[in-house]
Amino acid sequence: MSPDAAEASRGSRTHGAGRGGGLRTGSLRTRTVLAVLGLLAVLLVGLGLTVQLVLGERLRAQIEERLADRAAAAAALIGTVSNDDLAARLSAQGVSVLIESPDGGAVVAGPTPDELRRGPDPAALPPLGGPGGDGAPAPTDAPAPTDDTPAAADDTAAPTDTTSTAPTDTASPAQTGATVTASSIDSSDARLLTLRSELSDGSTLTLTTDTSGVEQTLAQLRGIMLAASAAFLVVAAGALVLVVRRSLRPLDTMTALARDIGGGDRGRRLRPSRPRTEIGRTARAFDEMLDEIEGAERAAREAEAAAREAAATAREAEGAAQQAELVARRAEADSHASELVARRAEAESHASELVAVEAERRVRAFVSDAAHELRTPVAGMRAAADTLVRASVDPAGRERLAVHVVREAGRAGRLIDDMLLMARLDEGLTLARRPVSLREVVDAEAERQRIRHPQLELRVHAPAELRVDGDPERLGQVLANLVDNASRMTGGRGPVTVTLAASADGRAAHLEVADDGPGVPAADRERIFDRLVRLDASRATAGGAAGSGLGLPIARGIARAHGGELRCLEPLTPRGARFALTLPRALPPDSPTIVPAG
Repeated sequence: MSPDAAEASRGSRTHGAGRGGGLRTGSLRTRTVLAVLGLLAVLLVGLGLTVQLVLGERLRAQIEERLADRAAAAAALIGTVSNDDLAARLSAQGVSVLIESPDGGAVVAGPTPDELRRGPDPAALPPLGGPGGDGAPAPTDAPAPTDDTPAAADDTAAPTDTTSTAPTDTASPAQTGATVTASSIDSSDARLLTLRSELSDGSTLTLTTDTSGVEQTLAQLRGIMLAASAAFLVVAAGALVLVVRRSLRPLDTMTALARDIGGGDRGRRLRPSRPRTEIGRTARAFDEMLDEIEGAERAAREAEAAAREAAATAREAEGAAQQAELVARRAEADSHASELVARRAEAESHASELVAVEAERRVRAFVSDAAHELRTPVAGMRAAADTLVRASVDPAGRERLAVHVVREAGRAGRLIDDMLLMARLDEGLTLARRPVSLREVVDAEAERQRIRHPQLELRVHAPAELRVDGDPERLGQVLANLVDNASRMTGGRGPVTVTLAASADGRAAHLEVADDGPGVPAADRERIFDRLVRLDASRATAGGAAGSGLGLPIARGIARAHGGELRCLEPLTPRGARFALTLPRALPPDSPTIVPAG
Protein backbone atom coordinates (compact mmCIF):
# COMPACT_ATOMS: atom_id res chain seq x y z
CA MET A 1 0.00 0.00 0.00
CA SER A 2 1.33 3.48 -0.92
CA PRO A 3 2.05 6.17 1.73
CA ASP A 4 -0.91 8.26 0.59
CA ALA A 5 -3.24 5.29 0.87
CA ALA A 6 -1.82 4.43 4.30
CA GLU A 7 -2.35 8.02 5.43
CA ALA A 8 -5.92 7.98 4.14
CA SER A 9 -6.53 4.66 5.91
CA ARG A 10 -5.16 5.96 9.21
CA GLY A 11 -7.28 9.14 8.87
CA SER A 12 -10.44 7.14 8.24
CA ARG A 13 -9.78 4.92 11.25
CA THR A 14 -9.06 7.95 13.42
CA HIS A 15 -12.24 9.74 12.44
CA GLY A 16 -14.31 6.59 12.63
CA ALA A 17 -13.23 5.89 16.20
CA GLY A 18 -13.52 9.49 17.31
CA ARG A 19 -16.92 9.49 18.97
CA GLY A 20 -18.01 6.03 19.96
CA GLY A 21 -17.01 4.55 16.55
CA GLY A 22 -19.46 6.75 14.54
CA LEU A 23 -18.52 8.87 11.53
CA ARG A 24 -19.65 12.48 11.56
CA THR A 25 -22.01 12.74 8.58
CA GLY A 26 -22.95 16.40 8.50
CA SER A 27 -23.53 18.01 5.09
CA LEU A 28 -20.13 18.82 3.60
CA ARG A 29 -21.75 21.15 1.08
CA THR A 30 -23.57 23.11 3.77
CA ARG A 31 -20.53 23.31 6.03
CA THR A 32 -18.30 24.50 3.18
CA VAL A 33 -20.75 27.19 2.06
CA LEU A 34 -21.36 28.36 5.62
CA ALA A 35 -17.63 28.43 6.41
CA VAL A 36 -16.80 30.51 3.31
CA LEU A 37 -19.75 32.83 3.92
CA GLY A 38 -18.67 33.24 7.53
CA LEU A 39 -15.13 34.07 6.44
CA LEU A 40 -16.43 36.59 3.89
CA ALA A 41 -18.69 38.13 6.50
CA VAL A 42 -15.77 38.49 8.92
CA LEU A 43 -13.63 40.08 6.19
CA LEU A 44 -16.44 42.48 5.23
CA VAL A 45 -16.95 43.46 8.87
CA GLY A 46 -13.22 44.06 9.25
CA LEU A 47 -13.15 46.09 6.05
CA GLY A 48 -16.12 48.17 7.15
CA LEU A 49 -14.62 48.86 10.54
CA THR A 50 -11.31 49.86 8.93
CA VAL A 51 -13.01 52.19 6.44
CA GLN A 52 -15.11 53.72 9.24
CA LEU A 53 -12.05 54.31 11.39
CA VAL A 54 -9.85 55.74 8.61
CA LEU A 55 -12.61 57.90 7.09
CA GLY A 56 -13.70 59.19 10.49
CA GLU A 57 -10.17 60.21 11.37
CA ARG A 58 -9.73 61.84 7.96
CA LEU A 59 -12.95 63.85 8.25
CA ARG A 60 -12.02 65.08 11.71
CA ALA A 61 -8.56 65.98 10.46
CA GLN A 62 -10.15 68.05 7.67
CA ILE A 63 -12.30 69.89 10.22
CA GLU A 64 -9.20 70.62 12.29
CA GLU A 65 -7.40 71.91 9.19
CA ARG A 66 -10.33 74.20 8.30
CA LEU A 67 -10.42 75.58 11.85
CA ALA A 68 -6.65 76.15 11.73
CA ASP A 69 -6.99 77.96 8.38
CA ARG A 70 -9.75 80.18 9.76
CA ALA A 71 -7.69 80.92 12.85
CA ALA A 72 -4.69 81.90 10.70
CA ALA A 73 -6.86 84.09 8.43
CA ALA A 74 -8.52 85.69 11.44
CA ALA A 75 -5.10 86.44 12.95
CA ALA A 76 -4.16 88.26 9.75
CA LEU A 77 -7.26 90.47 10.10
CA ILE A 78 -6.48 91.51 13.66
CA GLY A 79 -6.15 95.29 13.65
CA THR A 80 -7.85 95.53 10.25
CA VAL A 81 -11.41 94.96 11.43
CA SER A 82 -12.93 95.18 14.85
CA ASN A 83 -13.16 92.12 17.06
CA ASP A 84 -16.98 92.17 16.86
CA ASP A 85 -16.95 92.22 13.08
CA LEU A 86 -14.26 89.53 12.97
CA ALA A 87 -16.20 87.31 15.40
CA ALA A 88 -19.39 87.75 13.37
CA ARG A 89 -17.63 86.76 10.17
CA LEU A 90 -16.07 83.69 11.79
CA SER A 91 -19.42 82.54 13.25
CA ALA A 92 -21.35 82.87 9.98
CA GLN A 93 -21.16 79.11 9.29
CA GLY A 94 -22.30 77.93 12.71
CA VAL A 95 -18.95 78.19 14.48
CA SER A 96 -18.81 79.27 18.12
CA VAL A 97 -16.23 82.10 18.40
CA LEU A 98 -14.54 83.48 21.51
CA ILE A 99 -11.95 86.31 21.13
CA GLU A 100 -10.12 87.33 24.31
CA SER A 101 -8.13 90.58 24.10
CA PRO A 102 -4.94 91.22 26.04
CA ASP A 103 -6.74 93.93 28.07
CA GLY A 104 -9.26 91.37 29.40
CA GLY A 105 -12.09 92.04 26.97
CA ALA A 106 -13.91 89.15 25.32
CA VAL A 107 -16.14 88.84 22.27
CA VAL A 108 -18.49 85.89 21.89
CA ALA A 109 -20.32 85.14 18.64
CA GLY A 110 -22.27 82.30 17.08
CA PRO A 111 -23.97 79.43 18.89
CA THR A 112 -22.71 78.37 22.26
CA PRO A 113 -21.07 74.97 22.70
CA ASP A 114 -24.23 73.71 24.43
CA GLU A 115 -26.33 74.77 21.44
CA LEU A 116 -23.89 73.05 19.10
CA ARG A 117 -24.09 69.89 21.21
CA ARG A 118 -27.91 69.91 21.09
CA GLY A 119 -27.97 70.54 17.33
CA PRO A 120 -29.87 73.17 15.30
CA ASP A 121 -33.41 74.16 16.18
CA PRO A 122 -35.62 73.64 13.08
CA ALA A 123 -37.87 76.53 14.11
CA ALA A 124 -34.95 78.94 14.21
CA LEU A 125 -33.50 78.05 10.79
CA PRO A 126 -33.80 80.84 8.16
CA PRO A 127 -35.83 80.14 5.01
CA LEU A 128 -34.14 79.10 1.80
CA GLY A 129 -32.69 81.94 -0.34
CA GLY A 130 -29.95 83.41 1.80
CA PRO A 131 -28.97 84.28 5.32
CA GLY A 132 -31.10 87.45 5.27
CA GLY A 133 -34.30 85.46 5.16
CA ASP A 134 -35.80 87.14 2.06
CA GLY A 135 -33.25 86.25 -0.57
CA ALA A 136 -31.53 89.64 -0.43
CA PRO A 137 -27.78 89.74 -0.52
CA ALA A 138 -25.87 90.23 2.68
CA PRO A 139 -24.49 93.63 3.64
CA THR A 140 -21.26 94.56 1.91
CA ASP A 141 -19.87 97.16 4.31
CA ALA A 142 -17.03 94.90 5.38
CA PRO A 143 -13.67 95.30 3.70
CA ALA A 144 -12.79 92.97 0.89
CA PRO A 145 -11.14 89.79 2.08
CA THR A 146 -7.52 89.18 1.47
CA ASP A 147 -6.02 86.05 -0.01
CA ASP A 148 -5.67 84.58 3.50
CA THR A 149 -9.29 85.15 4.45
CA PRO A 150 -11.01 81.82 5.33
CA ALA A 151 -14.14 80.57 3.69
CA ALA A 152 -16.13 81.63 6.72
CA ALA A 153 -14.98 85.24 6.28
CA ASP A 154 -16.23 85.23 2.66
CA ASP A 155 -19.79 84.69 3.84
CA THR A 156 -21.27 88.15 4.38
CA ALA A 157 -24.25 87.19 6.47
CA ALA A 158 -25.23 89.64 9.16
CA PRO A 159 -23.57 88.83 12.48
CA THR A 160 -25.77 87.26 15.11
CA ASP A 161 -25.42 86.59 18.82
CA THR A 162 -22.36 88.78 19.10
CA THR A 163 -21.62 89.67 22.73
CA SER A 164 -18.87 92.01 23.98
CA THR A 165 -17.86 91.89 27.61
CA ALA A 166 -15.65 94.99 27.35
CA PRO A 167 -15.61 98.05 25.12
CA THR A 168 -14.07 97.20 21.78
CA ASP A 169 -12.26 99.90 19.86
CA THR A 170 -11.25 99.74 16.29
CA ALA A 171 -7.68 98.64 16.08
CA SER A 172 -5.17 101.38 15.52
CA PRO A 173 -3.21 101.47 12.35
CA ALA A 174 -0.12 100.52 14.30
CA GLN A 175 -1.59 97.10 15.09
CA THR A 176 -2.49 95.49 11.76
CA GLY A 177 -2.18 91.74 11.41
CA ALA A 178 -0.94 89.04 13.79
CA THR A 179 0.27 85.47 13.65
CA VAL A 180 -0.67 82.31 15.48
CA THR A 181 2.00 81.45 17.99
CA ALA A 182 0.44 78.31 19.57
CA SER A 183 -2.59 76.13 19.01
CA SER A 184 -4.27 73.28 20.85
CA ILE A 185 -7.10 70.94 19.87
CA ASP A 186 -9.71 69.73 22.37
CA SER A 187 -11.73 66.72 21.14
CA SER A 188 -12.81 65.31 24.51
CA ASP A 189 -16.46 65.91 23.59
CA ALA A 190 -17.63 63.44 20.94
CA ARG A 191 -19.90 66.06 19.26
CA LEU A 192 -17.61 69.10 19.45
CA LEU A 193 -14.14 70.08 18.26
CA THR A 194 -12.44 73.11 19.84
CA LEU A 195 -9.34 74.94 18.51
CA ARG A 196 -7.66 77.35 20.91
CA SER A 197 -5.06 79.63 19.26
CA GLU A 198 -2.75 82.13 20.97
CA LEU A 199 -1.89 85.11 18.72
CA SER A 200 1.26 87.15 18.59
CA ASP A 201 -0.50 90.29 19.90
CA GLY A 202 -1.51 88.47 23.11
CA SER A 203 -5.09 87.71 22.02
CA THR A 204 -6.65 84.27 22.32
CA LEU A 205 -8.99 82.92 19.64
CA THR A 206 -11.23 79.93 20.48
CA LEU A 207 -13.22 78.28 17.67
CA THR A 208 -15.72 75.49 18.42
CA THR A 209 -17.56 73.57 15.71
CA ASP A 210 -20.03 70.70 15.57
CA THR A 211 -18.74 67.28 14.37
CA SER A 212 -22.15 65.64 14.06
CA GLY A 213 -21.78 65.80 10.27
CA VAL A 214 -18.91 63.31 10.56
CA GLU A 215 -21.10 60.85 12.45
CA GLN A 216 -23.92 61.33 9.94
CA THR A 217 -21.54 60.65 7.08
CA LEU A 218 -20.21 57.55 8.83
CA ALA A 219 -23.75 56.35 9.54
CA GLN A 220 -24.70 56.74 5.88
CA LEU A 221 -21.53 54.90 4.93
CA ARG A 222 -22.38 52.09 7.35
CA GLY A 223 -25.82 51.72 5.84
CA ILE A 224 -24.42 51.62 2.33
CA MET A 225 -21.75 49.09 3.29
CA LEU A 226 -24.27 46.89 5.14
CA ALA A 227 -26.61 46.84 2.14
CA ALA A 228 -23.74 46.21 -0.26
CA SER A 229 -22.30 43.47 2.01
CA ALA A 230 -25.67 41.75 2.28
CA ALA A 231 -26.11 41.80 -1.50
CA PHE A 232 -22.54 40.56 -1.93
CA LEU A 233 -23.09 37.69 0.54
CA VAL A 234 -26.30 36.65 -1.21
CA VAL A 235 -24.54 36.58 -4.59
CA ALA A 236 -21.54 34.82 -3.05
CA ALA A 237 -23.82 32.21 -1.44
CA GLY A 238 -25.42 31.39 -4.80
CA ALA A 239 -22.04 31.16 -6.50
CA LEU A 240 -20.63 29.01 -3.68
CA VAL A 241 -23.54 26.59 -3.88
CA LEU A 242 -22.90 26.07 -7.58
CA VAL A 243 -19.13 25.78 -7.19
CA VAL A 244 -19.31 23.42 -4.20
CA ARG A 245 -21.93 21.25 -5.90
CA ARG A 246 -19.69 20.89 -8.93
CA SER A 247 -16.63 20.26 -6.76
CA LEU A 248 -18.38 17.50 -4.78
CA ARG A 249 -19.79 15.73 -7.83
CA PRO A 250 -17.09 12.98 -7.58
CA LEU A 251 -18.50 12.05 -4.16
CA ASP A 252 -21.92 11.46 -5.76
CA THR A 253 -20.19 9.23 -8.31
CA MET A 254 -18.53 7.28 -5.50
CA THR A 255 -21.89 6.89 -3.73
CA ALA A 256 -23.60 5.55 -6.86
CA LEU A 257 -20.73 3.12 -7.48
CA ALA A 258 -20.83 1.87 -3.89
CA ARG A 259 -24.55 1.17 -4.21
CA ASP A 260 -24.00 -0.71 -7.48
CA ILE A 261 -21.30 -2.81 -5.86
CA GLY A 262 -23.58 -3.49 -2.91
CA GLY A 263 -26.22 -4.66 -5.41
CA GLY A 264 -23.90 -7.35 -6.79
CA ASP A 265 -21.71 -5.64 -9.41
CA ARG A 266 -18.46 -6.41 -7.60
CA GLY A 267 -16.16 -5.85 -10.61
CA ARG A 268 -16.64 -2.08 -10.91
CA ARG A 269 -13.95 0.34 -9.67
CA LEU A 270 -13.51 4.14 -9.45
CA ARG A 271 -9.95 4.31 -10.92
CA PRO A 272 -9.31 8.05 -10.24
CA SER A 273 -7.51 10.05 -12.95
CA ARG A 274 -5.56 12.09 -10.38
CA PRO A 275 -4.88 9.86 -7.37
CA ARG A 276 -2.84 12.46 -5.46
CA THR A 277 -5.75 14.81 -4.78
CA GLU A 278 -7.96 14.50 -1.70
CA ILE A 279 -10.82 12.85 -3.58
CA GLY A 280 -8.32 10.83 -5.63
CA ARG A 281 -6.75 9.37 -2.49
CA THR A 282 -10.21 8.54 -1.14
CA ALA A 283 -11.21 6.82 -4.42
CA ARG A 284 -7.99 4.85 -4.55
CA ALA A 285 -8.41 3.73 -0.92
CA PHE A 286 -11.98 2.71 -1.81
CA ASP A 287 -10.75 0.60 -4.74
CA GLU A 288 -8.06 -1.04 -2.61
CA MET A 289 -10.65 -1.84 0.08
CA LEU A 290 -12.87 -3.50 -2.53
CA ASP A 291 -9.93 -5.54 -3.84
CA GLU A 292 -9.10 -6.74 -0.33
CA ILE A 293 -12.74 -7.60 0.35
CA GLU A 294 -12.99 -9.65 -2.85
CA GLY A 295 -9.74 -11.45 -2.04
CA ALA A 296 -10.99 -12.21 1.46
CA GLU A 297 -14.29 -13.49 0.05
CA ARG A 298 -12.45 -15.84 -2.35
CA ALA A 299 -10.22 -17.12 0.43
CA ALA A 300 -13.26 -17.60 2.66
CA ARG A 301 -15.11 -19.55 -0.02
CA GLU A 302 -12.09 -21.81 -0.59
CA ALA A 303 -11.65 -22.34 3.14
CA GLU A 304 -15.38 -23.02 3.49
CA ALA A 305 -15.24 -25.68 0.77
CA ALA A 306 -12.25 -27.35 2.46
CA ALA A 307 -14.00 -27.14 5.79
CA ARG A 308 -17.11 -28.76 4.35
CA GLU A 309 -15.08 -31.69 3.07
CA ALA A 310 -13.34 -32.08 6.39
CA ALA A 311 -16.68 -31.76 8.18
CA ALA A 312 -18.19 -34.51 6.05
CA THR A 313 -15.30 -36.81 6.89
CA ALA A 314 -15.52 -35.87 10.54
CA ARG A 315 -19.26 -36.47 10.59
CA GLU A 316 -18.76 -39.99 9.29
CA ALA A 317 -16.17 -40.70 11.96
CA GLU A 318 -18.30 -38.95 14.55
CA GLY A 319 -21.31 -41.08 13.64
CA ALA A 320 -19.41 -44.24 14.43
CA ALA A 321 -18.02 -42.78 17.63
CA GLN A 322 -21.46 -41.57 18.68
CA GLN A 323 -22.95 -45.02 18.38
CA ALA A 324 -20.28 -46.41 20.69
CA GLU A 325 -20.64 -43.43 22.99
CA LEU A 326 -24.40 -43.82 23.20
CA VAL A 327 -24.01 -47.33 24.54
CA ALA A 328 -21.48 -46.15 27.11
CA ARG A 329 -23.59 -43.14 28.07
CA ARG A 330 -26.65 -45.24 28.56
CA ALA A 331 -24.81 -47.46 30.98
CA GLU A 332 -23.28 -44.41 32.67
CA ALA A 333 -26.68 -42.74 32.91
CA ASP A 334 -28.16 -45.74 34.62
CA SER A 335 -25.28 -45.81 37.08
CA HIS A 336 -25.50 -42.04 37.62
CA ALA A 337 -29.25 -42.18 38.20
CA SER A 338 -28.79 -44.82 40.86
CA GLU A 339 -26.08 -42.74 42.47
CA LEU A 340 -28.29 -39.62 42.42
CA VAL A 341 -31.11 -41.50 44.09
CA ALA A 342 -28.75 -42.69 46.80
CA ARG A 343 -27.29 -39.20 47.30
CA ARG A 344 -30.73 -37.63 47.46
CA ALA A 345 -31.83 -40.10 50.09
CA GLU A 346 -28.62 -39.43 52.02
CA ALA A 347 -29.08 -35.64 51.74
CA GLU A 348 -32.68 -35.87 52.92
CA SER A 349 -31.62 -38.03 55.82
CA HIS A 350 -28.82 -35.62 56.71
CA ALA A 351 -31.15 -32.62 56.47
CA SER A 352 -33.70 -34.36 58.69
CA GLU A 353 -30.95 -35.14 61.14
CA LEU A 354 -29.78 -31.51 61.16
CA VAL A 355 -33.34 -30.28 61.70
CA ALA A 356 -33.81 -32.73 64.54
CA VAL A 357 -30.48 -31.73 66.11
CA GLU A 358 -31.32 -28.03 65.82
CA ALA A 359 -34.80 -28.59 67.25
CA GLU A 360 -33.34 -30.62 70.09
CA ARG A 361 -30.75 -27.90 70.73
CA ARG A 362 -33.45 -25.23 70.86
CA VAL A 363 -35.59 -27.33 73.17
CA ARG A 364 -32.65 -27.95 75.48
CA ALA A 365 -31.68 -24.27 75.43
CA PHE A 366 -35.26 -23.24 76.10
CA VAL A 367 -35.63 -25.72 78.96
CA SER A 368 -32.26 -24.65 80.40
CA ASP A 369 -33.13 -20.96 80.16
CA ALA A 370 -36.56 -21.55 81.65
CA ALA A 371 -35.15 -23.61 84.55
CA HIS A 372 -32.45 -21.04 85.19
CA GLU A 373 -34.82 -18.08 85.21
CA LEU A 374 -37.60 -19.80 87.18
CA ARG A 375 -35.23 -21.15 89.84
CA THR A 376 -34.87 -17.80 91.64
CA PRO A 377 -38.59 -16.94 92.02
CA VAL A 378 -39.50 -20.56 92.84
CA ALA A 379 -36.77 -20.72 95.47
CA GLY A 380 -38.05 -17.45 96.94
CA MET A 381 -41.60 -18.77 97.08
CA ARG A 382 -40.45 -22.05 98.70
CA ALA A 383 -38.48 -20.27 101.36
CA ALA A 384 -41.35 -17.93 102.17
CA ALA A 385 -43.85 -20.81 102.20
CA ASP A 386 -41.64 -22.91 104.50
CA THR A 387 -41.34 -19.98 106.87
CA LEU A 388 -45.10 -19.44 106.87
CA VAL A 389 -45.79 -23.14 107.53
CA ARG A 390 -43.05 -24.16 109.97
CA ALA A 391 -42.17 -21.00 111.89
CA SER A 392 -44.21 -18.91 114.25
CA VAL A 393 -44.40 -15.54 112.57
CA ASP A 394 -46.21 -12.43 113.80
CA PRO A 395 -49.00 -11.03 111.64
CA ALA A 396 -46.78 -8.30 110.15
CA GLY A 397 -44.10 -10.79 109.14
CA ARG A 398 -46.72 -13.19 107.79
CA GLU A 399 -48.13 -10.39 105.61
CA ARG A 400 -44.64 -9.49 104.40
CA LEU A 401 -43.93 -13.10 103.48
CA ALA A 402 -47.27 -13.41 101.72
CA VAL A 403 -46.54 -10.28 99.68
CA HIS A 404 -43.12 -11.73 98.80
CA VAL A 405 -44.76 -14.95 97.63
CA VAL A 406 -47.23 -13.00 95.49
CA ARG A 407 -44.43 -10.87 94.01
CA GLU A 408 -42.26 -13.89 93.16
CA ALA A 409 -45.25 -15.73 91.71
CA GLY A 410 -45.96 -12.73 89.50
CA ARG A 411 -42.34 -12.63 88.41
CA ALA A 412 -42.44 -16.34 87.57
CA GLY A 413 -45.68 -15.82 85.65
CA ARG A 414 -44.14 -13.00 83.60
CA LEU A 415 -41.12 -15.17 82.83
CA ILE A 416 -43.38 -17.97 81.64
CA ASP A 417 -45.40 -15.55 79.47
CA ASP A 418 -42.25 -14.08 77.94
CA MET A 419 -40.84 -17.53 77.19
CA LEU A 420 -44.09 -18.63 75.59
CA LEU A 421 -44.06 -15.46 73.44
CA MET A 422 -40.46 -16.14 72.39
CA ALA A 423 -41.50 -19.67 71.38
CA ARG A 424 -44.34 -18.23 69.31
CA LEU A 425 -41.95 -15.78 67.66
CA ASP A 426 -39.68 -18.68 66.71
CA GLU A 427 -42.61 -20.55 65.17
CA GLY A 428 -44.02 -17.45 63.45
CA LEU A 429 -46.18 -15.00 65.38
CA THR A 430 -49.71 -14.42 64.07
CA LEU A 431 -50.53 -10.68 63.94
CA ALA A 432 -53.94 -9.01 63.82
CA ARG A 433 -52.89 -6.43 61.22
CA ARG A 434 -54.88 -3.30 60.45
CA PRO A 435 -54.07 0.38 59.76
CA VAL A 436 -52.76 1.80 63.05
CA SER A 437 -51.91 5.36 64.06
CA LEU A 438 -48.53 5.25 65.80
CA ARG A 439 -49.32 8.57 67.47
CA GLU A 440 -52.33 7.00 69.19
CA VAL A 441 -50.21 4.00 70.25
CA VAL A 442 -47.54 6.33 71.70
CA ASP A 443 -50.10 8.50 73.54
CA ALA A 444 -51.89 5.44 75.02
CA GLU A 445 -48.65 3.83 76.20
CA ALA A 446 -47.40 7.14 77.64
CA GLU A 447 -50.60 7.50 79.65
CA ARG A 448 -50.27 3.92 80.94
CA GLN A 449 -46.64 4.48 81.95
CA ARG A 450 -47.54 7.69 83.82
CA ILE A 451 -50.13 5.72 85.80
CA ARG A 452 -47.72 2.86 86.55
CA HIS A 453 -44.73 5.13 87.31
CA PRO A 454 -45.98 8.47 88.64
CA GLN A 455 -42.44 9.65 89.38
CA LEU A 456 -41.13 8.87 85.88
CA GLU A 457 -40.39 11.97 83.76
CA LEU A 458 -41.66 10.89 80.34
CA ARG A 459 -41.35 13.28 77.39
CA VAL A 460 -43.26 12.58 74.20
CA HIS A 461 -42.56 14.30 70.84
CA ALA A 462 -45.03 13.05 68.25
CA PRO A 463 -45.91 15.98 65.95
CA ALA A 464 -46.63 13.88 62.88
CA GLU A 465 -49.60 11.59 62.21
CA LEU A 466 -47.98 8.37 60.95
CA ARG A 467 -49.94 5.22 60.09
CA VAL A 468 -48.58 1.71 59.74
CA ASP A 469 -50.08 -1.66 58.93
CA GLY A 470 -49.68 -3.65 62.13
CA ASP A 471 -51.03 -5.10 65.34
CA PRO A 472 -51.65 -2.25 67.82
CA GLU A 473 -51.34 -4.48 70.91
CA ARG A 474 -47.98 -5.93 69.80
CA LEU A 475 -46.67 -2.47 68.83
CA GLY A 476 -47.74 -1.19 72.24
CA GLN A 477 -45.90 -4.12 73.82
CA VAL A 478 -42.69 -3.14 71.95
CA LEU A 479 -42.97 0.45 73.19
CA ALA A 480 -43.79 -0.75 76.73
CA ASN A 481 -40.70 -2.97 76.81
CA LEU A 482 -38.49 -0.07 75.64
CA VAL A 483 -39.97 2.40 78.16
CA ASP A 484 -39.79 -0.15 81.02
CA ASN A 485 -36.15 -0.81 80.17
CA ALA A 486 -35.39 2.94 80.11
CA SER A 487 -37.28 3.42 83.40
CA ARG A 488 -35.20 0.70 85.11
CA MET A 489 -31.97 2.21 83.76
CA THR A 490 -32.87 5.65 85.21
CA GLY A 491 -34.01 4.40 88.62
CA GLY A 492 -37.68 4.90 87.81
CA ARG A 493 -37.36 8.70 87.54
CA GLY A 494 -36.19 9.37 83.97
CA PRO A 495 -36.06 11.46 82.03
CA VAL A 496 -37.18 9.19 79.16
CA THR A 497 -37.83 10.75 75.71
CA VAL A 498 -40.09 9.17 73.08
CA THR A 499 -39.80 10.73 69.59
CA LEU A 500 -41.95 9.84 66.56
CA ALA A 501 -41.06 11.10 63.07
CA ALA A 502 -41.04 10.03 59.43
CA SER A 503 -37.87 8.89 57.68
CA ALA A 504 -36.06 11.11 55.18
CA ASP A 505 -37.74 9.47 52.17
CA GLY A 506 -41.16 9.39 53.85
CA ARG A 507 -41.52 5.60 53.37
CA ALA A 508 -40.96 4.55 56.99
CA ALA A 509 -41.95 5.59 60.52
CA HIS A 510 -39.12 6.20 62.97
CA LEU A 511 -39.77 5.78 66.73
CA GLU A 512 -36.94 6.51 69.20
CA VAL A 513 -36.78 5.91 72.97
CA ALA A 514 -33.84 7.60 74.71
CA ASP A 515 -32.76 7.93 78.37
CA ASP A 516 -29.83 9.37 80.30
CA GLY A 517 -28.97 6.19 82.21
CA PRO A 518 -25.58 4.42 82.21
CA GLY A 519 -26.02 3.50 78.54
CA VAL A 520 -24.98 0.42 76.59
CA PRO A 521 -21.34 -0.18 75.60
CA ALA A 522 -20.72 -0.24 71.86
CA ALA A 523 -19.60 -3.89 72.04
CA ASP A 524 -22.90 -4.96 73.68
CA ARG A 525 -25.37 -3.01 71.50
CA GLU A 526 -26.12 -6.11 69.44
CA ARG A 527 -25.63 -8.71 72.20
CA ILE A 528 -28.40 -7.26 74.37
CA PHE A 529 -30.93 -8.55 71.82
CA ASP A 530 -29.93 -12.16 72.59
CA ARG A 531 -32.12 -14.14 74.96
CA LEU A 532 -31.58 -13.86 78.71
CA VAL A 533 -28.70 -11.35 78.34
CA ARG A 534 -28.49 -8.84 81.17
CA LEU A 535 -25.61 -6.44 81.53
CA ASP A 536 -23.90 -5.92 84.88
CA ALA A 537 -24.52 -2.20 84.62
CA SER A 538 -28.28 -2.82 84.42
CA ARG A 539 -28.19 -4.90 87.60
CA ALA A 540 -26.22 -2.24 89.40
CA THR A 541 -28.55 0.50 88.23
CA ALA A 542 -31.72 -1.36 89.14
CA GLY A 543 -30.36 -2.30 92.51
CA GLY A 544 -30.46 -6.02 91.78
CA ALA A 545 -34.00 -5.95 90.31
CA ALA A 546 -33.01 -6.40 86.71
CA GLY A 547 -35.37 -7.59 84.01
CA SER A 548 -35.68 -11.11 82.71
CA GLY A 549 -33.44 -10.49 79.71
CA LEU A 550 -36.30 -11.26 77.29
CA GLY A 551 -37.85 -7.83 76.83
CA LEU A 552 -35.50 -6.61 74.10
CA PRO A 553 -35.43 -9.93 72.15
CA ILE A 554 -39.25 -9.99 72.24
CA ALA A 555 -39.41 -6.37 71.06
CA ARG A 556 -37.06 -7.06 68.15
CA GLY A 557 -38.96 -10.21 67.21
CA ILE A 558 -42.26 -8.28 67.09
CA ALA A 559 -40.63 -5.49 65.04
CA ARG A 560 -39.27 -7.95 62.48
CA ALA A 561 -42.64 -9.72 62.32
CA HIS A 562 -44.04 -6.34 61.18
CA GLY A 563 -41.34 -6.01 58.51
CA GLY A 564 -39.38 -3.47 60.58
CA GLU A 565 -36.23 -3.41 62.72
CA LEU A 566 -35.20 -2.50 66.27
CA ARG A 567 -31.64 -1.32 66.88
CA CYS A 568 -29.57 0.21 69.67
CA LEU A 569 -27.94 3.38 68.29
CA GLU A 570 -25.14 5.69 69.37
CA PRO A 571 -26.59 8.13 71.97
CA LEU A 572 -26.74 11.82 71.12
CA THR A 573 -25.42 12.74 74.61
CA PRO A 574 -22.38 11.46 76.54
CA ARG A 575 -24.69 9.33 78.76
CA GLY A 576 -27.73 7.24 78.13
CA ALA A 577 -29.04 4.74 75.60
CA ARG A 578 -31.02 5.25 72.39
CA PHE A 579 -33.25 2.61 70.78
CA ALA A 580 -34.78 3.13 67.32
CA LEU A 581 -37.82 1.25 65.98
CA THR A 582 -38.34 1.48 62.20
CA LEU A 583 -41.60 0.34 60.59
CA PRO A 584 -42.84 0.60 56.99
CA ARG A 585 -45.62 3.17 56.62
CA ALA A 586 -49.09 2.34 55.31
CA LEU A 587 -49.05 4.50 52.13
CA PRO A 588 -52.07 5.29 49.93
CA PRO A 589 -52.64 2.89 47.00
CA ASP A 590 -51.67 5.51 44.41
CA SER A 591 -48.32 6.31 46.02
CA PRO A 592 -45.22 5.35 43.98
CA THR A 593 -43.38 2.24 45.13
CA ILE A 594 -39.64 2.57 45.78
CA VAL A 595 -37.73 -0.72 45.34
CA PRO A 596 -34.46 -0.71 47.30
CA ALA A 597 -31.28 -1.43 45.37
CA GLY A 598 -30.04 -4.98 45.57
